[in-house]
Amino acid sequence: MLGATGTIGRATAGALLRRGHDVVCLVRPHANAAAVRPDSATAGLPDRLTVRTADVSDPVALARDGFAGERFDAVVSCMASRTGAPADAWAVDHRAHLNVLEAAQRAGVQHFVLLSAICVQKPLLAFQQAKLAFEAALIGSGLRYSIVRPTAFFKSLSGQIERVRAGKPFLLFGDGTLTACKPISDGDLADFIAGCLEDESRWNRILPIGGPGEAITPRQQGEALFALLGRPPRFRQVPVALLDAIIGGLSLAGALVPSLAAKAELARIGRYYATESMLVLDPATGRYDAAATPSTGTETLFDFYRAVLGGAAAPERGDHAVF
Repeated sequence: MLGATGTIGRATAGALLRRGHDVVCLVRPHANAAAVRPDSATAGLPDRLTVRTADVSDPVALARDGFAGERFDAVVSCMASRTGAPADAWAVDHRAHLNVLEAAQRAGVQHFVLLSAICVQKPLLAFQQAKLAFEAALIGSGLRYSIVRPTAFFKSLSGQIERVRAGKPFLLFGDGTLTACKPISDGDLADFIAGCLEDESRWNRILPIGGPGEAITPRQQGEALFALLGRPPRFRQVPVALLDAIIGGLSLAGALVPSLAAKAELARIGRYYATESMLVLDPATGRYDAAATPSTGTETLFDFYRAVLGGAAAPERGDHAVF
């Protein structure tokens, strides 16, 4: 397994263990290997999980330190670039995954389960193009594959909890109805990913997947937060044109200062998520279709909000937050 130091990867490692699999996690150098070992609430994980440090960017090191000459039945990858910036995306989402695919074929792997993203349906950004390029390589590899494309994660939609709890308004792009998603929890997504190894209906397929319930807009997310706090809703609208102006300015400055070009790409990522729904895209109409977006699991985003407001720890959101 790859990507076990992330929140989805950590949950997936636990789901695989609960299903009786022997799991070897390949951790990139300098990653926090301890992060793959959650607390005792995940039964059996500390004792049954094997962690190996392997440089996935180096095919020789990957084979020597990761696969180590052993035979494996399957690879499950939750690995992703940390920022989505072009260089990082092509190095990790594409090239490193190609290295893993080649090593997997030599190790006798029969099934490759890939955590991708639903946003690759409309690939306007470098990280989406990199993911699609590897998806195509995996499909053409001859291995059995399951490509999982989840909708929004709970952690991506948790950034305004403390803001609202502190009495500030909920920020919206436009009127808050530009986009919608069917958020999925770490646990529900992990169970779906692990189930790909056993459920033949998920073999050799691209699998969009969301959480339970109806699709929800950012405005509905804010309304739910205020209702859980027993307060009247308060919103502040941010025009999308402001993001366009920021992107334009950073792009011009980036011609002279490379670090600003990278910031421009991050701003483009933010704009994408502010204006595109995380739902199945109907290629015939060009519209997002909530009814065509499959659902799984039992935990809703509002269950998650309730838990965090009740004292549960909010997840680390890293480099992927818009707010």
